[in-house]
Amino acid sequence: MEDVLDVYQRPYDPQRPLICLDEASTQLLADTRPVLPLAPGRPVRQDYEYQRHGVASIFLCYEPLLGRRHLTVAAQRRRQDWALVIQALVDVHYPTADRLVLVMDNLNTHTLGSLYETFPAAEARRLAAKLEIHYTPKHGSWLNMAEIDLGVLRRQCLSRRISSMPALASAATAWEASRNATAKGVDWHFTTADARIKLKRLYPIQVE
Repeated sequence: MEDVLDVYQRPYDPQRPLICLDEASTQLLADTRPVLPLAPGRPVRQDYEYQRHGVASIFLCYEPLLGRRHLTVAAQRRRQDWALVIQALVDVHYPTADRLVLVMDNLNTHTLGSLYETFPAAEARRLAAKLEIHYTPKHGSWLNMAEIDLGVLRRQCLSRRISSMPALASAATAWEASRNATAKGVDWHFTTADARIKLKRLYPIQVE
């Protein structure tokens, strides 16, 4: 925990940008009957029945110090999907950075081994050398600021029925552009000093 909190206290460095990565699944649901639109004195009316079109995943990479995020929609949450997100971060979004300081949970797909399963060894090694990884502790995913942004995404974008991957990608892209245009950030105040006071019960007790 303290490792992640200490990372959050670092000053902004464009050569070593801090990026929080998280992912979420969302169901693709289609209406079985046409939605009756909004009209004077009448709200939108939508039938409670729906048709399932599978599940999609959204990877969110969030740079809290600049209030910037990048979203990727994928059909699954495989090791290869995570590896492709990392490749895009290194080569597309931060091509001039020396190293990416990456905060994420310790899901079994979030490992350097996923890079080697996806790319030739030389490419995997190149990407791995660009990463400085800091994992949130078990049951400590709330320390990942990307989780906060995912909560906003669910409320503002995913709280309606979206029936297909293209529609989901379009909605995610529009939300990303809107949030980035206003550089929405996180007002994070929780520090290592706070953790040692408020979460004192989690620290080992020294017996003299």
